Amino acid sequence: MLLSSAVKNDMLDIALDLVQRCPDLIFSGNDATLGLLSTLAETPSLFLSGCQLGFAQRLDYHLRIHIKLPTPRNEQRNIGIEEQERPNEIETQREGMKKVFLFRRSEQMYEMKRKHVFAREILRIICEEILTPNATESQLNAAKGALFRAVKNGIPEFVSWMIRACPALLFSVDGNQRNMIMSAIEHRQEEIFSLIFALDAIKYEITSATDKYGNNMLHLAGLLSPPNRLARASGAALQMQRELQWFKEVESMMSTISKESHNEDGQTPYQVFIKHHRQLMIDGEKWMQGTATTFSTVVGALIITIMFTAAITVPGGTDQNSGYPIFMHKRSFIVFIISDALSLFAASISVSMFLAILTSGYTEKDFLRPLPEKLFYGLLTLCISMAAMIVAFCAALFIMLKEKLYIVIPISLAATVPVSLFFIMQLGLLKEIWFSTIVRGIFNKKRA
Repeated sequence: MLLSSAVKNDMLDIALDLVQRCPDLIFSGNDATLGLLSTLAETPSLFLSGCQLGFAQRLDYHLRIHIKLPTPRNEQRNIGIEEQERPNEIETQREGMKKVFLFRRSEQMYEMKRKHVFAREILRIICEEILTPNATESQLNAAKGALFRAVKNGIPEFVSWMIRACPALLFSVDGNQRNMIMSAIEHRQEEIFSLIFALDAIKYEITSATDKYGNNMLHLAGLLSPPNRLARASGAALQMQRELQWFKEVESMMSTISKESHNEDGQTPYQVFIKHHRQLMIDGEKWMQGTATTFSTVVGALIITIMFTAAITVPGGTDQNSGYPIFMHKRSFIVFIISDALSLFAASISVSMFLAILTSGYTEKDFLRPLPEKLFYGLLTLCISMAAMIVAFCAALFIMLKEKLYIVIPISLAATVPVSLFFIMQLGLLKEIWFSTIVRGIFNKKRA
């Protein structure tokens, strides 16, 4: 239990030192192997996949920070002077990073990557020690248990190392007679699913399996996601979309017979899906209708009214003799007319999208693409409409108060605040719909 305690307390340098020096410690005690592997499998933060990093942070992680592993020969020296060397190393890295990313904290990123590198090395050593042709049954059972914990917690690095060390683990099953890909589906771990899916050689064997209740992979995809995985999507409608994406993805892998097979309760996969997602569909419909009603009848309709009125009552008025706008030859007036028209047209498209949502039939298939796409384009055109409306407002101010820029500029800057806030508040939702619906969905499979 010494190794497990060291890992749990983030003392991975000590744990790695002990494993490198005394590999026999891995097997000390009845459950030492199980304890150490379980600790790694139950701590996603020890691996890169368990950390949420932005684009700039990933650049820092992969390109700017380099961790050197201690070797058995120099490890005593490294441990003895680590605290003296590390500040200089961190300072050097920090100075290099300041040239590119001044606001990043190199020390925090250093500690994170150091922890990840040490955890991977510990896992590699354990795999080499226990996953051998001479491995005992207890060691294999420990490996299987830890492997399924890693699948449940979504740690693809752990799963990849274990499978590489012992390919036979691919065919192992848990207490419910579910293999790894079935467990990944049950716990909605798309990275693990994609990792195993890439192994075409064993795809047929694992996709045709059933558990002790007669459920195949598609039956499990029909179950409701665990709450922690379901909550990753914003709103009931997008949660329903994610559930449908899982069901459709697994369905595409199944044979016709498997799609219609019955479990012990006499239910087909589709019947299981409808049974467990009925309430989520109702909640998704309410969420979509509430969102569409708010944006179409309040925001969109109001913008259309304002911009149509502004178009027929142009700033500065019209010439009484010709009937043309007085400032029609000014550039600022051209900007006003174009932005007014753009705002009006974009708002009209937005309202049309939201009305299409309100009149939808709300079948389960509508949640897969049609409803999220309409919501995305409705929100996007609404943001464009609001931005164009502010441009038209600023242009109108400039036309009427051209000689008083000290008034025009502050008002124009203040006018951009509400639009910016609205866009920032909707950016997360737009980004989520963009990646889950428009771009690639939630899976990243590499077919072998």
